[in-house]
Amino acid sequence: MKEEHHRFPSIANCDLSGRETHAVAADLDGTLLVSRSSFPYFFLLAAEAGSLFRAALLLLLSPLILFVYRLASEAAGIQIMIYIAVAGIPIRDIELAARAVLPRFYAADVRRDSYRAFRACGRRRVVVTANPTVIVDPFVKEYLGGDRVLGTELEVDLKTGKATGFVAGAGVLVDERKRDAVRKEFGDDLPELGIGDRGSDHAFMAICKEGYMVPPNRSAPRVPQNELQARTIFHDGRLVQRPEPSAALRVLLWFPLGLLVALFRVFFNLPIPPHLVRYTYRLTGIRLSIRGHAPPPSTPGSLLVCNHRTALDPILVSIALGRPVSCVTYSISRVSSFLSPIPNVPLSRDRATDAARISDLLRRGDVVVCPEGTTCREPFLLRFSALFAELSDRIVPVAINTKQSVFYGSTVRGFKFADPFFFFMNPRPEYEVTFLPPLRKEETCGGGRSAIEVANHVQKVIADELGFQCTELTRKDKYLRLGGYDGKKG
Repeated sequence: MKEEHHRFPSIANCDLSGRETHAVAADLDGTLLVSRSSFPYFFLLAAEAGSLFRAALLLLLSPLILFVYRLASEAAGIQIMIYIAVAGIPIRDIELAARAVLPRFYAADVRRDSYRAFRACGRRRVVVTANPTVIVDPFVKEYLGGDRVLGTELEVDLKTGKATGFVAGAGVLVDERKRDAVRKEFGDDLPELGIGDRGSDHAFMAICKEGYMVPPNRSAPRVPQNELQARTIFHDGRLVQRPEPSAALRVLLWFPLGLLVALFRVFFNLPIPPHLVRYTYRLTGIRLSIRGHAPPPSTPGSLLVCNHRTALDPILVSIALGRPVSCVTYSISRVSSFLSPIPNVPLSRDRATDAARISDLLRRGDVVVCPEGTTCREPFLLRFSALFAELSDRIVPVAINTKQSVFYGSTVRGFKFADPFFFFMNPRPEYEVTFLPPLRKEETCGGGRSAIEVANHVQKVIADELGFQCTELTRKDKYLRLGGYDGKKG
């Protein structure tokens, strides 16, 4: 094996100049990515497309998988991992998880030297991997600028639309199967550049005009996300950290205890008056930072316009104010509505009806609205709805940020009623609520500004406070990308 490695020089010796007319075939794990293990991605797939029980089973059997992979057969080890992760799961759910969950973790692990060589080739960029094509394809094409993925094909039951857990076609793509796939893809016009990191890549690298090895290095420089083909703005899934085996074990061990902690936090603080909850939060391990000057009580009330991080935002604004407020929302589950300590008023999506409803609430007191319409985890703000701007000249922008270490308190495809519980399952969840100066008269519709101008101004003020970037993306864009539907579902 050592002699085989010496056949190919290091990627550090690869000359990138003049490759605009070249084609490249490159492995993924350990080559274009720093990590050589695909376990974290199969764990994410098992947890997000399947269940935590399935993910726990994968972790439990990981020593056996590693034994088979290292000492028996690389293909057999990968086949076992595929079976546990996807057997019986609808292929549609696998595709959604691959598009909504995995890219964020892939994008944080792209290796700089091999990615630059990959991008330098302008004729064709092909990734050759033992991973299932369906889970790699969205990331490679959107984030790496790849043209094609040659990977392992999953077998799907045509009657049920579910993955059987076995592989189709040529089988798991390793060794000579990678070479055959490259030869079939390129024909006689073989790639000028082949990049790999292990012995099972040598077969396809040998038929390329040049081959380079990527040496293992866990501390190898990674590509900043703003240098990839796309930025991660929308992503789904519950897990915050990349689930390496040790991190995955900690998550699974913490889950039952975290659930008990979350239930205690919710039901202990629920009957406490808003002006006291900030103190009881400290007792239950919740960090709440309140900045700026909260608007005083008034009639009519203030329209508190905030960005949207989790379903808890209006409740935390009420706690930060120290008094009850009303909240308007497009959708809320019955469980969340029942457990909410503040009134949640549903909107109808009819502009005139919703405007009348919000105006009536403002006559009674303060109203919280999240005009993004949906949550966004990354440091971006989605386009604000201009509806709120026409309803009041007493507009107070509120900047909200959260910090969590284990679980995200938001989801697209999961159970929405569970979002607050997942947020409170973090060991030390943090909320930051910043009250910004109220808009001056001349900055409102009453001062001659259009509703769109007011909405854009509020969005910019909040983004500047948080250090976030404004986008033209909307709630519908998010749900189209992550949920596979038109954004009209809650």
